Formats: sequence, structure tokens, C-alpha cells
Amino acid sequence: MKTYMYTFLALLAFAGNSILCRYALADGVSDAYSFTTIRLLSGALCLFALIAFQKNNATSVVSGSWMPAVWLFVYAFTFSLAYVSLQTGVGALILFGAVQVTMVMCSLLKGKRLSNFEWLGLIVAFSGLVFLLLPASNTPPVTGFILMVISGIAWGLYSVAGTKSCKPLFMSASNFIKSVPLALLALLFSLEYLNISTTGVFLAVISGSVTSGLGYAIWYVALKGLTVTQASIFQLCVPVLAAFAGILFLNETVTFELLLSSLLVLGGILISIIKPNER
Repeated sequence: MKTYMYTFLALLAFAGNSILCRYALADGVSDAYSFTTIRLLSGALCLFALIAFQKNNATSVVSGSWMPAVWLFVYAFTFSLAYVSLQTGVGALILFGAVQVTMVMCSLLKGKRLSNFEWLGLIVAFSGLVFLLLPASNTPPVTGFILMVISGIAWGLYSVAGTKSCKPLFMSASNFIKSVPLALLALLFSLEYLNISTTGVFLAVISGSVTSGLGYAIWYVALKGLTVTQASIFQLCVPVLAAFAGILFLNETVTFELLLSSLLVLGGILISIIKPNER
């Protein structure tokens, strides 16, 4: 039960990231480069403070592999750039569709067989996600689409790396801290595009420290109790959560398509966890 509670909290954080990022970039209160850098820096400071408070050996936080940090940076950087042109729900849909394909492919390449329930849950949940996109009248911009697919692949690889984590908080802090130099380097090459307000800084700090830093640490805890396939399926409910967040905070309308899509996604998730020991 704890695994599912952590999973739900992490998924709420993921949906929050989509809302915060889209709000900051669409309203012009921040550019994508500044937002990403402040987001990663805030996450790094928040997580470093937590492990230091727990009296862990904070100085060794930069040891270990840099690859998860690279995936984290690529995800965050392309995520922000994509949301310059994509709507919140559509962006989340593209992102987690790519995440699911990436994680399932990684699982299959490692020789792990999916159970019948996982296959069925995968198909049902993904069909719900596709159904959510069908009513959209506007085709997503090509550049935004490609950037979000890259972001989804990077996040999928970052999530797969998290399944090996013995110390979720420590590993999350390490990844965020290592991603900061990469973000600063990208910032140096984009000085002419910088444009951020006080509101933009505030949104980036909240996104970095709460919905990213703490949210991703919680996600790494949840991953310890999920199969790779189950983790990929659970994340498919993020676009649905983001859509409902739009209804609550952006005064958007409830539609029949959204309700049916939500039922399909949640049904797929329930099917996938019926027999988690069957591989």
C-alpha cells in the first residue's frame, strides 16, 4: 500500500510540473532556459539540505554514475522548450506516451517478460490516453512534438535507472546536483534569450524544490515496489491529472472524452497490478 501512496504523490508532482512550466512559459513570465536552470538548481539545493539534515555524507553526493544526471538534464531542458509551443494536456500526453514506450522497450530488451495482465493493462491505459488526444482540433507543432518525445525518452531512462536505487533520496540529490553544471553551460549559450520575472523565478523554484526535487525522490522510493512496466503504466495517468488540474485551476471544462479517458487509464492501471508477481 505504501508503494501506491508514494506513486500517487509522485504522479501529482509530475502533473504539477506540467501546470507550473506551461503557466510560466505560456504567459511569458520566464524563458525556457532560465526556468530550467533555476528549477534544477532549486531541486539540488532542496535535496542537498535534506541529506545534510539527515547527517548523511553529503560530500560524497557527486560520486557514482553521471548518466542519470544527464537524462535528468535532457528531460528538463527539452521539457521546458517543448512547453513554449504545446498545451498542457497535449504536452503531458506526448511526454508520457514516449515514457511508456521507452520503459517497456527497456524491460523487453533486458529479457523481462510482461504478464498477460501487464499487456492488457498497457493496451487499455494507452488507448485511454489516445482517446484523450483524438478530440483535439489542433495538431501539435512539429518542433514541440519532437522536443517532448526526446524529453519522454530521457525521463523513461531516468526512471529505469531509479529502479536500481538503494538510497532514493541520496541518488535524487546526486542527480540534481550533477545536472546543475549542465544547465549552467546551456544557459551560457542562450544569454540572448533570457527573460524572467519575479513570478517566473517563484514558479521555477516551486517546480524545482517541491514538484521536481521532492517529487522525484518520492518517485524513486515508489519504483522500488513496482515493475518497470507497472511504473510506465502508472505514469499514463499524469495527462489525465494534468487535464483535471486545468479544470480546477484554469477554469477549463469537464468533457465526456476526459471522463471516459480517465476511466480507461485507471482501469488499465488496476488491470496491470492484479497479479504483480506474474512475469
